Order: sequence, then C-alpha cells, then structure tokens
Amino acid sequence: MEAVVARIGKPHGLRGEVTVRTHTDAPQERFVVGAQFSTDPDRGLLTLRSAREHNGTWLLSFEQTPDRTAAEDLRGTELLVDEEPEDDEGAWYEDELVGLAVVDPDGHPVGQVAALHTRPVQDLLELLLPDGRRPLVPFVEAIVPQVDIEAGRIVLDAPDGLLDLG
Repeated sequence: MEAVVARIGKPHGLRGEVTVRTHTDAPQERFVVGAQFSTDPDRGLLTLRSAREHNGTWLLSFEQTPDRTAAEDLRGTELLVDEEPEDDEGAWYEDELVGLAVVDPDGHPVGQVAALHTRPVQDLLELLLPDGRRPLVPFVEAIVPQVDIEAGRIVLDAPDGLLDLG
C-alpha cells in the first residue's frame, strides 16, 4: 500500500527547496537524507537531499531539483512511500477516511468526510454536510467514537451546536 507522507507546496529560496504539508506523525523519521519517494502525479522517484524545519514548516530538497525552476514544477505533487499500514488502532491515513459516510450514534446520516487536517496538537475532520457546509470537527474519540473502514462510515457524537460553528 502506498501512503502519502507529504504534499509539495511552493518553492523556498533559489536552491531547489520546497515547502511541504506533512501527512505523517513522524516527519523526523520520514525526511532523512537519502530517503526515496514515489510521486503522484508520477514525476519519477525523488531522493531527499536535505530536510529541515523552518518556522513550523518543513523544507525539503531533492537530488532531482537543483534550482527554484525545477522545484516549482513539483508544486502539488504528493510524496508516497510503500508500506503496510501499522496495526496502530486510532491511526488513519487521509485517503482511508475521505468519502466515508458520517452518521450520528443512532445511525442517521450526517454527511461525509471531505478531508483530514493534521495539526500538531489535534487532527480535524472536515465534513461535507448535505446543505454544502464544511465544518471542522476534532478527530478525538469523544466526538468520533467509531471509525469503520470496512463498513464505509464513521460515527459522530457531536456536542450540540458543533456543526453550526463556522
């Protein structure tokens, strides 16, 4: 299974560095010099030349991107690693969650998962409600007590008013 570990953003500086939005809980372990990533869309295999954190943002450079022009061509590219999902209960990849039906504890439809926003302290689920609103809800067990990938749904036990915020 290929897992997304980052999405490349804009170039940083003139030497081929790019900003990335991380999709991993362990960037220090993933972003080590020499690590190789497949890409989506396919831009070939990228080999990590350098990695550093700057003002809370990860900056990466690759052997294949020597300058800003080459780095600009990578914007929007996802970095992938080939791995089996860990048997870590409560850990989910965004591509496993997006599109799942969201139901309340009684099984009534609420909407669907539109995105997973990873944050340093707590992740947020972005929902798509039938009326088009896209509220963010904390992805914590007290509010999302059940994730059932096989059944294609999550249970949302939202406090009164949570879905009305925004």
